[in-house]
Amino acid sequence: MLLIGLTGSIATGKSTVSSLLSQPPYSLTIIDADLLARKVVEPGTPGYRAIVSYFGPSTPDLLVPSSEPDMPEHGPNGVGRPLNRPALGRRVFGDDEQRRKDRAVLNGIVHPAVRREMFKAVVRSYFRGERAVVLDVPLLFESRLDRFCGTVLVVAVRDPEVQMERLRKRDPHLSVEDAENRVRSQGDVREKARRCEARGAGRGVVIWNDGGREELAAEVRRAMEEIERHSPKWWSWLLWACPPAAMVLAAWGFWRNTRINKAWEEQELRERAKL
Repeated sequence: MLLIGLTGSIATGKSTVSSLLSQPPYSLTIIDADLLARKVVEPGTPGYRAIVSYFGPSTPDLLVPSSEPDMPEHGPNGVGRPLNRPALGRRVFGDDEQRRKDRAVLNGIVHPAVRREMFKAVVRSYFRGERAVVLDVPLLFESRLDRFCGTVLVVAVRDPEVQMERLRKRDPHLSVEDAENRVRSQGDVREKARRCEARGAGRGVVIWNDGGREELAAEVRRAMEEIERHSPKWWSWLLWACPPAAMVLAAWGFWRNTRINKAWEEQELRERAKL
């Protein structure tokens, strides 16, 4: 089974690409890290309790107010009010030292739980005999989950102003500073595009999304055709029918991707040393 890692940055169109891939003619299963991240911090979960324990004392508005319409005192399952995501976002998005520390704490709570849920979803897809599955992960490279992927797709824009304009239009409640902080927190998407291309033909494909939906659909079609050329359906079915071969190939792919990442990081260090 081919694991396709899908990533990008906020307001670059990753969700739209994910939606396109889930529909015909592709009809791929999407394992959405954002949806899982919400699931693992629902009231009553260990993640929820850890977040409330750490952020609650210093964030008075961490939980959704119970006075809002149709909002019971203890949430839908009787074990606590939902997290106030905008308030939590203000605590963790930014470049100052405290926000970086808080973001690291939040990631340390959420990411391991999300990985466990993703692993279970991948296993279920494998036993269902699915040929390919998309791992939709905003921080695919940062979390090093790209090492497990046979192919990586990065949805990017060439013009940073396009990204900011889309974000402000999508989330008008964000101030300019909040919008800039959210963009910076996910890294430069053009750097992600270069890192993706460094994986090689068929293993790293960039989907450029500076235009409209029709242009984006054409880019998705081009990307999937490239993936298909390097990983044909018959090869996927052969590996599914022979699990030992699939395990060997997965181990080799993990080793190869680890080497690629190491080479990329060493190159980045050399580039920074020249500055």
